Amino acid sequence: MKISVITVCYNSVTTLQDTLESVLRQTCPDLEYIVVDGASKDGTRELIEKYVPKFSGRMKWISEPDKGIYDAMNKGIRMATGDVIGFLNSDDYYYDSNVVQDIIAAFEKNPEADAIHGNLNYINAQGKIVRTWIGSPYKQGAFQRGWMAAHPTFYCRHECFKRYGSFDLTISSCLLYTSPEPTRLGMISYAVFCLK
Repeated sequence: MKISVITVCYNSVTTLQDTLESVLRQTCPDLEYIVVDGASKDGTRELIEKYVPKFSGRMKWISEPDKGIYDAMNKGIRMATGDVIGFLNSDDYYYDSNVVQDIIAAFEKNPEADAIHGNLNYINAQGKIVRTWIGSPYKQGAFQRGWMAAHPTFYCRHECFKRYGSFDLTISSCLLYTSPEPTRLGMISYAVFCLK
């Protein structure tokens, strides 16, 4: 199973290296990494260019103006060729080198799942965990009652984006929840992401 990880960024030179290194360390052999930069002017593009050869052909990237984060995410979705798509923000990183492989294993264990989500650690500037967001199992109808998976831990089958569409840029919030909710959502029950 191929997974596409998308990072969108704009003027992120101070945080992006940790993100790039985190993805580079993943043990998953069938990982496609996509970086969508919003025409940064702070050295971000040069940092991305430096990392392209380290990914040995598994990294695609563009740098051009966009209409904001969700437009950039939509560009990444259009570039993605994986069976599963997820987003890793430009100031976040994976908890360890097996996270992407664990996400794939969760999809393989739950073939009926449209999406998988997990837990999230909040990290301070010193790298210390200051809070852990513990995800809860999904129950049918939960989106209408305000339940949300932590965005950085949400990985969805590519087919769902094809079926329901991508982020609607005409809505200023709750962009992910404007389409019909997934009927099958799995969960990884340990921290898999670190949010700075």
